[in-house]
Amino acid sequence: MASPAVKQVLYDLCSSFVDERILMYQKAMKDAQEAANQEEKSSAGDKYETTRAMMQIEKDKNAKQLEETIKLKKALSQINPHTTSETVSLGSLVLTDKGNFYISISAGKIKAENTEYIAIAPTSPLGAAFMNRKARENAVFNGISYTIHQVI
Repeated sequence: MASPAVKQVLYDLCSSFVDERILMYQKAMKDAQEAANQEEKSSAGDKYETTRAMMQIEKDKNAKQLEETIKLKKALSQINPHTTSETVSLGSLVLTDKGNFYISISAGKIKAENTEYIAIAPTSPLGAAFMNRKARENAVFNGISYTIHQVI
């Protein structure tokens, strides 16, 4: 079974996941701006305007992704990895008969201490099914029953 210390490892991995995405989107926005700035106005004015418009669309798309990732960072900041609870809540580690879940942000599969965990948001459909449940209770999602063995 997992120890409460694994929650800190999972928290740190989720935090790194978010920080890497923030840097990636910031770089993509900067690159799109530089590409737009480097496009020289030529006699083919339509090409210049089209390229600048495409770069602006790319920059806007990355800005939206960056905004969403900053929201993930804010959600993650609400977790204290050192707290435990008998009921599933934000920051809980949920060990079930069908896998191990870290209720935090949607970051997907994470491996810690040679065990695979799935980081899911409490607002995701599966996360919502787990919320406020205790060990030895079942959570049902998509017709599949998950038996909760332990909540850390």
